[in-house]
Amino acid sequence: MQPKIVIYTKGYCPYCKATKTLLNAKGVAFLNHDITNDPDLRREMIARSNGRTTVPQIFIDDFHVGGNSELTALDRAGKLNPLLNPA
Repeated sequence: MQPKIVIYTKGYCPYCKATKTLLNAKGVAFLNHDITNDPDLRREMIARSNGRTTVPQIFIDDFHVGGNSELTALDRAGKLNPLLNPA
């Protein structure tokens, strides 16, 4: 069963676009919360991420990945695919 992936983004953010491109390349579905004009979603993101205010913020199930740098580091280390496709 595929995990629930949630990302918080802003429309003009190049790191957000890179995150979506990587997840799309992996063939996984994700829920995108665009916080650009939504203060409630922004507050939710900050609360879920223990105070982080930068985007993107990425969650795989209850695991807080962090931002795009952390996501790409997981991918380079070979640790992203097992999170996306648990056996």
